[in-house]
Amino acid sequence: MKQEPPPLPPQHHRKRLMVFALKKFTKPTSYFILLLLTYYLGYLSAPSSTSKKPTSTSRIPIRATATSSAAPVADHNSFSIQCVDPVNSEKVRQTVLDRVFHGISPWQNFPPAHVSTLLRQNRIKGWGSTGAVFDNLIRRVRPKTIIEVGTFLGASALHMAKLTRKLGLETQILCIDDFRGWPGFLDKFREMKMVNGDVMLMYQFMQNVVYANATESVLFLPFSTASALDKLCEWGVFAELIEVDAGHDFHSAWTDINKAYKILRPGGVIFGHDYFTSADNKGVRRAVNMFARLNHLRVQLDGQHWVIESN
Repeated sequence: MKQEPPPLPPQHHRKRLMVFALKKFTKPTSYFILLLLTYYLGYLSAPSSTSKKPTSTSRIPIRATATSSAAPVADHNSFSIQCVDPVNSEKVRQTVLDRVFHGISPWQNFPPAHVSTLLRQNRIKGWGSTGAVFDNLIRRVRPKTIIEVGTFLGASALHMAKLTRKLGLETQILCIDDFRGWPGFLDKFREMKMVNGDVMLMYQFMQNVVYANATESVLFLPFSTASALDKLCEWGVFAELIEVDAGHDFHSAWTDINKAYKILRPGGVIFGHDYFTSADNKGVRRAVNMFARLNHLRVQLDGQHWVIESN
């Protein structure tokens, strides 16, 4: 242990030592002794390394929170809403009609007078909406209920309706979309009209369904994808086949995939577009891969689409 330095001599003793050194020795010697005394006295005056330094303010130590690397992933993967038992497939359509449209078909008395002159007879536009993946999956799964997350003008939904009719399936297709488009989409779809801020997207989708004679097999939920999926979960509306094709950024895709998988029937298939799209640093691909990894599932590819079969 380091010893404490000897006590500092009083001030008048220091002065006597200096005077004595100057009188007793020759000038060069006196200067040398004076230098040594000055150094010695300075050393004694220096604070000890173990002494406490006064502080003007107290500091509260910041403790690092011990978290495992898995904690953030667990938070992102936590979707706590609980689903009720699935309703029978034959009751899916009526359940949505009752919950969303007060039991009345939204195609009754369609189109309303204020939009009838603003709609085109048929305006279909989509991306990857007729890929082989639809025929492949519908033939294999033979779904009684299909849920489409992200619909826009209904191109892929109507293609699936056509495929199910060919196979003689009585399939109900539920389309989820808020039908608001995105900022600037009217610059690309200039023929779409706007009335008091309403971009007419939902009405044109409905007109497309009417033109395809698919009003009995296609129904829609005009809400955000996350809120609609939560409600289907609460109502017990499940599907054997779910397509996720809404937001292309990681967080939107991640939320939609996780929520949609909760209402996928055992043995069903969830799939989606844009696996190779570069948006948000390949956000869709990152969401799909992470979901599969965390749930011990395998990602398969079919053209531009990703496919995941349930456990």
